[in-house]
Amino acid sequence: MVHALLAVVQRLVVLNFGKVVAQGVPTEVMRSREVETIYMGVPA
Repeated sequence: MVHALLAVVQRLVVLNFGKVVAQGVPTEVMRSREVETIYMGVPA
C-alpha cells in the first residue's frame, strides 16, 4: 500500500497527533527516523 502511495504523490506530509513531524519528497519523508518510529514500528 505504501509503495502505491509513493508512486502517485509528489509531496508527503506526516502528522502525529495533529503535529507535522515530516514533510517533503515522499522517499525522503519515509526514510525519516521519526516517521519510521511512529508509523512503521521501528525502535527509536
